[in-house]
Amino acid sequence: MRFAVASGLAGLVFGWGLIISGMANPAKVIGFLDLSMPWDPSLMFVMGGAIALGLPGFLLAKRLKNSLMGLPMNLPTNTHVDKKLLLGAALFGAGWGIGGFCPGPAVVAAASLATDGLIFIAAMLAGMFVFSVRNR
Repeated sequence: MRFAVASGLAGLVFGWGLIISGMANPAKVIGFLDLSMPWDPSLMFVMGGAIALGLPGFLLAKRLKNSLMGLPMNLPTNTHVDKKLLLGAALFGAGWGIGGFCPGPAVVAAASLATDGLIFIAAMLAGMFVFSVRNR
């Protein structure tokens, strides 16, 4: 129960931050990525702030065996960059640039019943399904 409450609160804070920063609005993201229109640098500042706040937590997490909730830390150990990783990153970036969403802001937009958020989530889930069927 404690884990569910902590996860829910973290999700609410994350979603609230996405809404306040405007990152749940695909036009804001496209304003940063599309150089053919007036450039909106606000995404860069949001990402910089997220990195500055998150980095100390990740550095601490690397040293811990258990989380603050008492669960084992399961951090990635693979540091190898391969073709699959690069292709996945390129597809993620292309989807982000075309749709103006990455998964977190898309969930926020879908939760507010925004049509573009619902379409993005449906397409993302379809892609995840195709991937899971293809890689069985």
